[in-house]
Order: sequence, then structure tokens, then C-alpha cells
Amino acid sequence: MTELHPEPLTARVMGTPVDRVDGIEKVTGLASYAAEQRVPTTTGPLWCWLATSTVARGRVVGVDRTAALAHPGVAAVVDHENAPRLAETSNGELAILQDDRVHFRGQIVALVLAETPEAAREGARLLRIEQDEEPFDAELREDNATYRPEKVNPAKETDTEQGDVDAAIAASDIVVEQTYRTAYEHNNPLEPHATTAWWSEEDGRETLTMYDASQGVHGVVAALAPMLGLEKDQVRVMAPYVGGGFGSKGEAHAHVMAAALAARTTAGRPVRVVMTRQQMFALAGYRTATISHFRLAAGRDGRLTAIEHRAQEQTARVKEFAEQTASPTRMMYAATNRRTSHRLAVLDVAVPSWMRAPGEMPGMFAHEVAMDELAETCGLDPIELRRRNEPLSDPETDLPFDTRRLLECFDRGAARFGWDARPPEPRATRDGEWWVGTGVAAATYPAMRMPGNVARVETLENGCVAVSIGAVDIGTGARTVLTQIAADALGVGPDDIDLRIADTALPMATVAGGSSGTSSWGSAIVAAAQELKAAHGDVLTPGLRAEASAVRGDEAEQFSFHSFGAVFAEVRVHRDTGELRVPRLLGVYNVGRVINPTTARSQFLGGLVMGLSAALFEESVRDPRFGHVVTQDLATYHVASHADVLGVEAEWLEDETPLFTPMGSRGIGEIGIVGTSAAIVNAAHHATGVRVRQIPMTADMFCS
Repeated sequence: MTELHPEPLTARVMGTPVDRVDGIEKVTGLASYAAEQRVPTTTGPLWCWLATSTVARGRVVGVDRTAALAHPGVAAVVDHENAPRLAETSNGELAILQDDRVHFRGQIVALVLAETPEAAREGARLLRIEQDEEPFDAELREDNATYRPEKVNPAKETDTEQGDVDAAIAASDIVVEQTYRTAYEHNNPLEPHATTAWWSEEDGRETLTMYDASQGVHGVVAALAPMLGLEKDQVRVMAPYVGGGFGSKGEAHAHVMAAALAARTTAGRPVRVVMTRQQMFALAGYRTATISHFRLAAGRDGRLTAIEHRAQEQTARVKEFAEQTASPTRMMYAATNRRTSHRLAVLDVAVPSWMRAPGEMPGMFAHEVAMDELAETCGLDPIELRRRNEPLSDPETDLPFDTRRLLECFDRGAARFGWDARPPEPRATRDGEWWVGTGVAAATYPAMRMPGNVARVETLENGCVAVSIGAVDIGTGARTVLTQIAADALGVGPDDIDLRIADTALPMATVAGGSSGTSSWGSAIVAAAQELKAAHGDVLTPGLRAEASAVRGDEAEQFSFHSFGAVFAEVRVHRDTGELRVPRLLGVYNVGRVINPTTARSQFLGGLVMGLSAALFEESVRDPRFGHVVTQDLATYHVASHADVLGVEAEWLEDETPLFTPMGSRGIGEIGIVGTSAAIVNAAHHATGVRVRQIPMTADMFCS
């Protein structure tokens, strides 16, 4: 394998709206997902049902399997007394069935294997699991979120401080000091989490093969192999099609280990695990609730002199996860003095994880509502306030931005949205029984490109070029976009590319997450293509092969790479009932070169809708008396539906970032949700004069 600094690409196919290369398979039902894959046995797989704890902390003191094993079709029950032993157990989320401890309500405490999913479910109901409950804490409060983690995701400093914040605040003309809250949220992708697994022997070595609904197959191997006492090449994971993830499938969860352990007891017969929607509320990650304490200090002209953001959130006692809620505050606006911190409540609850724009989404909600309050206090238009606080360089690192253009996003969006006609004072516009207001907020997301990605390029006898990388398309259009990148890198048409992905038998690829996929995988593909052409020229005869990874140059240390955007919202609030409607939502973004306008627009619109859903509906309610989430389905966990999503539009500036990737692109999957909830909340304030500092905001908040 060669490590290369790939040269920038000339766009021929990139930038054009190529149809999804997997579109026919998906709309005709030919695409097979993790729970639908054929397995190497004539009898089919055994189905595994997850039996879970009903206490938040304690011990399993007895498992009576008698009735379950007597049920027709039930083949076995696996629990902590008879489960295969793991070689390594430091990952508390994955180290299931290794002892009698219960760490949270909903934890896997037994597995029932049966010939049908119905028999497995009934067998689990017939299990008699005796548990002793111990004292626990399952409630996030300001007084218990005091633990300081070493790092916050992704390996960022927990606390930062520049200048003298307290002195600057004391000397400032205007101070906005408020607390903002966001709710627990669950990712709820359309495809439930599922894994099909079987063990076999090859050349005297046991091997584990899996189909998994995963955003990163190589990451699953990295997590499971050492725990199972295996080398990485003894585990193969495939994810040909994945029905969404929003971060929840970005790492292996306990059900994946359950499938591996259960399959180890079946003499080679495959095992299939499919979570129920209810189980996904305990076992598949979620976004932590957040409490953000803000202090913004400014002169009477609105120019910031100090920013403080203290974030409180929660983690699980069994495994630590710290979200980077205050991180975007460190680089968004100019201020000489700034302080950020993160503190966690360590609770006896299920393990939180990634959810679309973890940290940036809740952190920027708080920051952008605080900025709206500052604009009102200063008597300034919200866009003008941001204009006065535009930094000349990244305030956190003092590096120049390779490109920012945030103010252009505001100006373009304002012109399209009719911002100039907006009355400056709130509660000034009424249309019949509805108060009408408009709001705005900024969006940002770091440009991320992960190391370690490798691509392989091979010319085939049929005249096509096979391009192989172990990346996963979770529905974002990665197959299509990587095909376009490969076509331009090799100087051929998209139809000449045979793209092979989503298998750990292929070269290494990092997770589809953090808006890093296209940047990371695409750069590796360009490197391999350029190595092939450097060695063999433009005439690609059959039998040629190259494998390469892309190396970042010195520019990574010389510039700050971020994407930016501006979100505009119109909100209507019924004067009597407080009912909320969002008839118009617009996002304008600067994200570098857009490789496929069709798939990009889909990602932006999806992010905007998800931000709207967070602003008005999404809230997982945990009962602190029992430790579980009570909103365990899509009837009680509300998400935006067709009737709630009215006029949603997205556009972008024409730009490219050749210093960051040879394609000139940055990630787009996450930024659409950032700032969207704040724009809607700010618009509701402009409509009614009522300032809401939490999401979701509900009708009762406007009826006092």
C-alpha cells in the first residue's frame, strides 16, 4: 500500500445530479438488509430474542428456564450462568452476560433462541428472571452533573479558557445570562438494529461472520475481535444496505455481541437478532439531555467582549460518553475572553451515543438563542449582531479559516426569505388568529477527514474498473457519490465504475459519521486512482492494480476547516391555543464543492426537518423513579410528520476546498440540523414576545 498526497480533481462527473446507483434495488425491494440476508444453512437461522432487566441497578439472582424451554420451537436459553466467556470486558456496554450485575433498566440479561421470532418472543415471556434491586440515580439535575470527563467527543478538551472572562463580564455594558435546555432524543432510524451471525472454521481457525446494520463495519470488528479473543482477520462484517442510522449505528451495541455469543452456542447454525422499536430506546444509544449555562457580555454596540458556556449533561455508569456540547462556542464568534466547560451526571441508565451532530446541535441551539436575546437587548437586527461579531480567524486556534463565508449565507438567505420586511419588534404581525414571526440562526460543523482509509483500484477484463473500500452507505447516497469521485479520478464514466463497499474483506474504511465519510473515503479513492495512472498512464488495460491511502499535508495545521450556514424560519402561533406551525424553513450553506446536488439537497432537507422535529416534538421522557424511558415507541415519541413539514428549502454557495480534500468537498450530513431549532425558537419569540429557552417547545408555553 502506498500513502499519497492526492492532487485536486477536475470536476467532470462531480457536481452533476447523477441518479442513485442503487435506486432500482431499493424501490423494487431487491436490496437486502441485515435481517434479510441469506445464510449458509438449509434450515435457516435461529431467532434470538433479547430478554432485558426490569430494575435500574442490582443483580440477577435466578433464571428459571423451565417454561421457556418447554415452549414449542425454543432451542436454548443463554444467560450469565452459561454464556460463553469473553477474553476482554473493559467495554461495559458490550460485556454482556458475563456476571450477574444489572447496570440499567433494559440491559440484556438473557437470550432465547428459537426456530421462529414468535417462539423466541414467547419463550422470553415465559422466562422467570429474579432480580434484586439496589439504590440508583437516573435523573439529570444541575446539582449532580459535576463529574469532569477527561475528554469530550471526539477527543476534545473538556474545558478551555482564554483571557479573563469574569473581569470582562464585570466591565461590560450588557450581559445576557440564561440557561438553555435540550431534551433526551432517540435516533429511531427506519430499519431497526439487527445482526445475523454465524461461526465456522477455516484452516483450523474459528471465524465469525456477520451481517450487521452498521455505519462502520471495520469499527465493529475492532470492537468485537479483542473481546472475543480473536484476531481481526477472524471476524468478517458486512452491511450491504442500511436503513438509516443518524449515529445510532455508528458503533457496535450490545445486540451485536448478543448475536456473536448466541451463535457460539449453536454448532455453526446462524443466529438472527432484530431489536424491537421498544428495545432501541434502551440498547441503541441516544442523545443526552443538556443544560447550557450561557453568559454573553457585550458593549452597547453589540460587540462581544466575553463568552461563557458551561454545559451539563449525563453519561452512563457502565460506560462513559461525553458529548462536545460547548465545543462550537469556542470558534463561532469573535470575543477576546471565552470559557467553556463540560460536566456530567454519572447515572444508572442506558449508554448514550452519537446522534446527528452530537454536541453541535444542542450547543448551537443554546448559543444561537442566547445571541438572539443579545440582539434584542442591544436593539440590533439579529443578522447585524452576527456581522459585528464575525471573527477574522478561528477564535479557538487563531488559524485562518480556509473558507467561511457565513455572512454571505446570511445575506443570500435574507434576500430570499424577505428579511428586510421583518418588523424589528416582536408580537407585531398577526394574520387572523395567528401571530406570525421570523427568526434566524447560524449553523456550523467541523470538516472532518479520518486517517487510515485505504482504497484499491483494479482494471477488469470487461473494461470496467473495480474500486474497493470498506465504506458503508447508510442511505445518504455514498455509493453514488463515491462512484462519481472514482469516475473523475480515473477519467472514465460512472457506468465504468464497479464500486465494492461495506465489507471488512475490503480495504479499511472509517465510520459513516461526523460528516467525514465522503472526505475520508473519497480522498483514499483519489489517491489509489492517481497512483494507478502515475504507474500506467491514461490507457487502463486489464489486470492493473493499485492500493493507496491519502495523507494530509501541512495545510491541516495551517488552516481551520469548518462548514457554515444560516437557517431562516417563519413560525405561526395560534393566539388562543398556542399551536405552532412552521410554514417556511430555509437553509443556506457553505460546504465546499457539492459532489451530487440531488443527494446533497436530500441531506440538507433531512437535517432541516430533523431540526424542526427537535424544536417542536422530540422528547424521550425518562421516569427517574424506575430508570427507564417511558416513551418507547413512535406513538409516544413524537417526530415531525408530513402535516408538520410545509415549505422546506435548502441551497448552497458555489465553493470548493481543495486544501481539505482533492475533491474540494467537505461533509454535509450533519450541518442541516445545527441551528435549525434555534431559528424556529427565535421565530416563535418574534411572533409572540414569549422567550422559550428549551426544546421541544409546546403550545402550553404560549398560553399563559
